[in-house]
Amino acid sequence: MKLLILEAGHCLSLAMAREANRRSDTELIIEPSLKTTPSLLDELRPDALVIPPLSRPISAEPAAVSAHAEAVEACMEACHEAGIPLVWCVSDQLYEDGFGVPIEEHVIPEPRDDSLRRLVRTGDRIRAECPHHLIVRLGPLFALEGSHAWLGELLDTFMDGGEVRAASDVIFCPTSADAVAMALIGMLQQQHCGADAWGSYHLAGTEPVSAYTFVSMVRTQLATRLEGRGERVTLGNVKALNHHHDQPLRRVLNCRRVLEVFGVHQKPWRLEVGRMLDTWCLVREEESVQR
Repeated sequence: MKLLILEAGHCLSLAMAREANRRSDTELIIEPSLKTTPSLLDELRPDALVIPPLSRPISAEPAAVSAHAEAVEACMEACHEAGIPLVWCVSDQLYEDGFGVPIEEHVIPEPRDDSLRRLVRTGDRIRAECPHHLIVRLGPLFALEGSHAWLGELLDTFMDGGEVRAASDVIFCPTSADAVAMALIGMLQQQHCGADAWGSYHLAGTEPVSAYTFVSMVRTQLATRLEGRGERVTLGNVKALNHHHDQPLRRVLNCRRVLEVFGVHQKPWRLEVGRMLDTWCLVREEESVQR
């Protein structure tokens, strides 16, 4: 199976490259930008085009959100012309106001924000004009490297002694970029073998948690590992923010359909964070030896 993924520096693109390199059944081609053309698709003939998500669209500049939506729609038109399936990964932030219960795949986001509505219109076009598509809604991605690699940014801030502010009343499911990469390749392998299970899917980690609790846990695990290595580092602090004074905003994705259709189990974010921190410490130790 041959896949084409856009945005070479995105943390999901890097995770997809690592996963593809571990497998003998998947070839991954990475394009540097968020652009493709029918001629390029005809030349490469990938089995699917994968577009990483625009992370944190709620806080992104409206121009950046519009540019992302326009680029995705241009890719969709190219895929339709070339007969190539499209995979578009989308942030859970499109569910702007959250839900009191886990959000099912059939629930189309209805945000109030103009920029978020622009992304929803893109999804509407994909569903209407591109029969062979996967819209994969993700929780907040975390990884050690690449753009939008939330965990790497947290570690850098803590190590520099900076303060991290995080909402204590926004509940979501942090999602490992590595776990998403593994799941996407598994899903597309099944599609390549004739599963024909196109549509929208939710893919997020287990155990809903507040942003503040997640960030605090990262700091605690980081401190434990540094102390275990005999390092004395004054880490930055975490400050809790409260945006929803009446009740917490819950943005929890129900990932039942991806399990029923593709057999994909969600990975616990605590285990993924621990594994990534072990990797970070190992790299740090190797770099100190080289110096």
